[in-house]
Amino acid sequence: MSKTSTSKTSTGNFFEDFRVGQEIRHATPRTLTEADAALNIGLYGSRFAINSSDVFARAVGLPRAPLDDLMVFHVAIGKTVPDISLNAVANLGYAEFRWGVPVYPGDTLSAHSKVLGLRENSNRASGVVWVRSTGTNQRGEMVIDYVRWVMVHKRDPAAAVAAAVVPKTAPSVAPSDLVVPAGLSLAGYDDVAAGSTYRWEDYEAGERIDHVSGMTLEDSDHMFSTRLYQNTARVHFDAFAGKDTRFGRRLVYGGHVISLMRALSFNGLANGFRVAAINAGSHVAPTFGGDTIYAWSEVLETAPLPGRADIGALRMRSIAAKDFPCSSWPGKQADGKYHPAIVLDLDYWLLMPRR
Repeated sequence: MSKTSTSKTSTGNFFEDFRVGQEIRHATPRTLTEADAALNIGLYGSRFAINSSDVFARAVGLPRAPLDDLMVFHVAIGKTVPDISLNAVANLGYAEFRWGVPVYPGDTLSAHSKVLGLRENSNRASGVVWVRSTGTNQRGEMVIDYVRWVMVHKRDPAAAVAAAVVPKTAPSVAPSDLVVPAGLSLAGYDDVAAGSTYRWEDYEAGERIDHVSGMTLEDSDHMFSTRLYQNTARVHFDAFAGKDTRFGRRLVYGGHVISLMRALSFNGLANGFRVAAINAGSHVAPTFGGDTIYAWSEVLETAPLPGRADIGALRMRSIAAKDFPCSSWPGKQADGKYHPAIVLDLDYWLLMPRR
């Protein structure tokens, strides 16, 4: 005799399932390997020497090449998706985003989150969820910590929800709060191997850099990245369901565009060896397979680091545009709206060697 039972599958959390103060421990710890590092290069073509060469990394005091900072970002966000953004309409932004201790092949990453705020949208069909998520290694050390906000569908548009709580986030991460890896010393930093002679002193606030090249992303690229980083958000991987959305197709995962921008920025910022923090970020418009991404950056601020004569920080604003080369510096227009080609606006801190 057959038995019936309640479903054992999860449909993820909808907007009305979240509560301010709710704490969530995310499933599936992930041990990262050298294969992950190679696949990440295959996806984005990043050329930063410190992540590419054990010899280079050891020359600056690290035990070996750390994994790409944005790979750590992808893995940590991927852990949170089944609980936070499985039913997302879109990922909206980031704040108070810091990287902690470096991650090396063999490290195992886990993640947990706390719900900071909720606000239902006026159409009552969705709402915005703010969370603080933290990724840790097998020793419980923080590897990444950030606030992000996501627009999430409601299961039932008529469902009552609590009064809105919108958290305040810091406008930027203070330079004194940037984490410099233990043991790092740039006395042995090799400009030739890194690919640039331009160091921290060579950049000044207001300077703009066109990163020149473009990179076309294919559906196969972002589909591979969502699987590699175990990102199960339906808007990225389900083409059948995507036909019924307002876009009529799958959206490219926003982190994929951030990694493309970072890889393109090598031409002009090759010595920006570590992304240390994100102050603010917006996915301005959707990106789709077949789009070609270009990027430009502006130096917002140069900051010395307390007690460090060998390392400085650059506060950068990088803009990514689709199907639009960036020699004309597309950004916000006179009416305050973004140029229609803009897909990403990111404000972040880079660590860079000093002379």
